[in-house]
Amino acid sequence: MSGAVDVLLKGVAGGLVTMAIVLASRRGNVLPGILPLAPTFAIIALLAVGAKGEAGAFRETCLAGFRTIPAYLVFLAVAWWFGGSFDYRLALLGGLCAWLVVALALFLGPRWL
Repeated sequence: MSGAVDVLLKGVAGGLVTMAIVLASRRGNVLPGILPLAPTFAIIALLAVGAKGEAGAFRETCLAGFRTIPAYLVFLAVAWWFGGSFDYRLALLGGLCAWLVVALALFLGPRWL
């Protein structure tokens, strides 16, 4: 498969998940919170890395994804906390900023120690 078609298929997969989240949000509040936990984007990333044929790189990508779980939990906690006091867009921005700080600390922190 050519590189352009491969990228297009991965983009379509991401778009379908986004569409599923938006459609699910019209029917309730729980399913849109669960759908992002489906490993769609992790699968796309692992397909891209795995296509190179390097088992070590594939496993390193798995570990990198695993290391982002604390940052995701901090994002959700900050968004939830800010969501009670601020507009949802500011809650998301605050959560994203917190995610970035934690993610940078997780990946760059060990270098600084």
